Amino acid sequence: MATQFEVNGRKVSVNVQPRMTLADCLRHELKLTGTHVACEHGVCGACTVIMDGEAVRSCLTLAVQAENSKIVTVEGLSPAEGLSPLQQAFKHHHALQCGFCTPGMLTTLHALLSQEPNATEERIRDVISGNICRCTGYVTIVEAALDARSAYQAGSEKA
Repeated sequence: MATQFEVNGRKVSVNVQPRMTLADCLRHELKLTGTHVACEHGVCGACTVIMDGEAVRSCLTLAVQAENSKIVTVEGLSPAEGLSPLQQAFKHHHALQCGFCTPGMLTTLHALLSQEPNATEERIRDVISGNICRCTGYVTIVEAALDARSAYQAGSEKA
């Protein structure tokens, strides 16, 4: 099936099998390998992307469901030069270790902070509870999210 959508600001058209997941389409057809696939059941959050402003599990979303949508992957969070404020906060707070969960954490937190720039620590913890990290213990991830809030509060275009 021919499917068209926008990914990271670029219009794409791909021919996919009706049963192909968005994660597989992004990784294999569009070569955007920042979206990680782990559990393939929507439990771990590693495959999270932003679709029309909402964090979604791309392993549970069919590529054909993305028709006419705007998708943002972890590759689309960075400005042309350097890192976004959220990525800078992750670096500053050492909010990653092995890095496998990081793309899903970043997209999940970007979606949250874009909608709720004043998200409390409790809200941040609640939202990322659907993203499994086996290395950090979440403390530094939460600290990074709290630190990055000011960029979203200021209405930074590419927070």
